[in-house]
Amino acid sequence: ALMKKSGSAMGSHHKKQSSSHKGRGKRALSSIRAKPSAPDGEALSLSQDSGAGFTYHKGGQRLRGGTRLQSGCSAPRPWCTACARVIPEFPETPAGLAREHEEVRGSISSYHLFRDSVEITTFRGSLLSWYDREKRDLPWRRRAEDEVDLDRRAYAVWVSEVMLQQTQVATVMDYYTRWMQKWPTLQDLASASLEEVNQLWAGLGYYSRGRRLQEGARKVVEELGGHMPRTAETLERLLPGVGRYTARAIASIAFGQATGVVDGNVVRVLCRVRAIGADPSNTLVSQQLWSLADQLVDPARPGDFNQASMELGATVCTPQRPLCSQCPVQRLCRAHQRVEKEQLSISPCLPGSLDVEECAPSTGQCQLCAPPTEPWDQTLGVANFPRKANRRPPREECSATCVLEQPRAPGGARILLVQRPSSGLLAGLWEFPSVTGEPSGQSLHKALLQKLQSWAGPLPATRLQHIGQVVHTFSHIKLTYQVYGLVLDRQNPVTITPPGARWLTRDEFHTAAVSTAMKKALTLLFLSLFCFCLHVFRVYEGHQPGTCKGSKRSQVSTPSSRKKPSPGQQVLDSFFLPHVPTEAPSLNSVVH
Repeated sequence: ALMKKSGSAMGSHHKKQSSSHKGRGKRALSSIRAKPSAPDGEALSLSQDSGAGFTYHKGGQRLRGGTRLQSGCSAPRPWCTACARVIPEFPETPAGLAREHEEVRGSISSYHLFRDSVEITTFRGSLLSWYDREKRDLPWRRRAEDEVDLDRRAYAVWVSEVMLQQTQVATVMDYYTRWMQKWPTLQDLASASLEEVNQLWAGLGYYSRGRRLQEGARKVVEELGGHMPRTAETLERLLPGVGRYTARAIASIAFGQATGVVDGNVVRVLCRVRAIGADPSNTLVSQQLWSLADQLVDPARPGDFNQASMELGATVCTPQRPLCSQCPVQRLCRAHQRVEKEQLSISPCLPGSLDVEECAPSTGQCQLCAPPTEPWDQTLGVANFPRKANRRPPREECSATCVLEQPRAPGGARILLVQRPSSGLLAGLWEFPSVTGEPSGQSLHKALLQKLQSWAGPLPATRLQHIGQVVHTFSHIKLTYQVYGLVLDRQNPVTITPPGARWLTRDEFHTAAVSTAMKKALTLLFLSLFCFCLHVFRVYEGHQPGTCKGSKRSQVSTPSSRKKPSPGQQVLDSFFLPHVPTEAPSLNSVVH
């Protein structure tokens, strides 16, 4: 009886488990288009991994190598890296999910893939040979090649990859050189202050990058014994601000891990070489691009191959006017083949036809082709690929900022800077006193005056003069600054500096951790004052005896006139030369 009861219970358990599997399969099928999920309905978070493709995080467990564990199963189940689904050959995979997988796999034509080792070997060899001949001499490449210590090499690569995000190579070179001179090791960076980091980073943009880079250096020094993680998986998991691309770039260049990378340049190269016209930001397309990158990377020279792919996109396979005649993989480029076919079809002077393969999915519309609503544009050529993503325009905001100056401060003229909050846009940077609000002149003017008085005490409203406006676009915000100027005189001295504020000389301002927008604002003020002083100079010169048009005195300056500059010239000197004698007339006296 006990055996029968036990067997009955076991059978009941298997039925429940089978029923549970079916239910889980339905839930997975219904949610599969939104994001990868387990057949038991438990969400999986996805990150790029080396080798087979992806790493899945489930219940705190990390599963890699293209496999995953299902609840109730002891063996890992293969996971398709092309479409992020369980491979259907296994019996416990729901039949509906298997059919769905086959439909997706069938809707991706082999036209967009590399189908044999000969093609891949040819691509690798041609690209690396070109790179060896044509690669640019860049400071981070020299440092990575010459550095023997793996931690220092990885740190050098890390710094360059972070700086190069959304920033041109020409801009980064000087910043990188100064950074590595100041902090040549992880330990040096970890011991630096955030103020120093922001100061050196100023003008490079995306300031959170520098802060996270230092946070990562401190974690390596304080928690990892000063040693960088050695694989893409551990780099991404352990270091703040290090994502899939950065982790793989460091792992391949510094440690020789055979793992591909995908950045904007590589996206463009792969989309053209394999004629991928679908939106690269689409999840399925993005996963396919990463899969192609992993398939192509040269296991013998992974770092050089990845850099070569990016170099090709940056210098030859450019967004506009690509140099196809100089491309080392032109023979394998399906976009170029398409251009030749289109040119042949419209040219009566070129008889014959090209045997050019076309995309032919086994079922439905190919998921990697451009949608039918976007036909081929003959004028673009290979630049038809990749498809441009539909980006939302940055939101518009308005701010009022004031350059508050004490011209007679001890040690020379000084301007007031206040520090931004430690989080959010431009976190921790210094700026002129500013307020953000609706683009209404009166309301912003009033709010700004109140802000200034909170920093510098009572100020006359009539002295706050509007200079002009500066427009600065961040990644997601278009910010218009209404720039004001206010000069404190002897009747309005500021003797106490509140916390979070600093009075700096103009020279100190240019080396402080200030944003490009603030430098634009100060430049606008200088230009405005220059034009004003130039006008005053001309007025003074015009009222001097013998300086009328055509007079000899206006054309020839005597030694005595050079020894004693005119009042107008003194005004210009007082503005541009900080150490002129105090006897020079003040701006207010000249105006009067």
